[in-house]
Amino acid sequence: MTPAGRFAPSPSGDLHLGNLRTALAAWGFARATGRRFLLRVEDLDRVKKGAAQRNVADLRAIGLDWDGPVDYQSERIPRFLDRVQDLTEAGLTYECFCTRKEIHAAASAPHGIPGAYPGTCRNLSVAERERRRTERPPAIRLRSGTREFTVHDHFAGEYTGAVDDMVLVRNDGTPAYNLAVVVDDAEQGVDQVVRGDDLLPSAPRQAYLAGLLGYRMPDYAHVPLVLGPTGARLAKRDGAVTLGELEDIGYTAQDVLAWLADSLGITHPVRTAADVLDHWDPSAWHRGPATFTPWPVTRP
Repeated sequence: MTPAGRFAPSPSGDLHLGNLRTALAAWGFARATGRRFLLRVEDLDRVKKGAAQRNVADLRAIGLDWDGPVDYQSERIPRFLDRVQDLTEAGLTYECFCTRKEIHAAASAPHGIPGAYPGTCRNLSVAERERRRTERPPAIRLRSGTREFTVHDHFAGEYTGAVDDMVLVRNDGTPAYNLAVVVDDAEQGVDQVVRGDDLLPSAPRQAYLAGLLGYRMPDYAHVPLVLGPTGARLAKRDGAVTLGELEDIGYTAQDVLAWLADSLGITHPVRTAADVLDHWDPSAWHRGPATFTPWPVTRP
């Protein structure tokens, strides 16, 4: 299988400039290194009607292409559950009955790792698990053998992050993000993961899980985020931030592509996605976040 890169949006809404910027970076990294480029819709969680179709249209509008049909993660739920069963048979999972409130309270206690699961249900007795099942259905967690793991990132270098007993299957039976993304990347041949640097803390736990499942750790490149005029992460409060909204006030897809390229640090004129590849040099990119401030639209 030819190695691949990918862009994997969640169809919970329209793509904003930060998402499009990450997509352009992921596409460029893959194309510049001779990899396939895959588009995977991660639709296991919140799905807004029509969002996936608009996401695909926006990516095409700025000139991105991909190999094969658009892939939908929800079509592989049985495979994800099979891999959880493999872990269970190896003694690497356990049932968890904790509520979000209980987890937050335990993780906030002294010496707790912020945001990490403290292992409350890790060593419940058989009788206790049977009793708890009558109260609420369990989630399935990984029985981790480490508290931290180190990955290498193209921009951040060596990065060590916390690994906890992450959820693999939610208590409604839905495979969790950390499981699905690891299985999909490995089994679709994705060995290059380019995404926003807000997800860098997730890389160590995902790489660790990949190893337990017998998969190779991918190469990572976490790209800085796009901020709004106030310096906060770009969001709806900043006005026109999606391609459709920007087109409504006079911008073109070509204008947006040119801004995306410039925000990465590509100083040459860009009119098409091919121009991005012609001047591809991530070593010259900006290392900090980009700030989007709308500029006046002028036409000859």
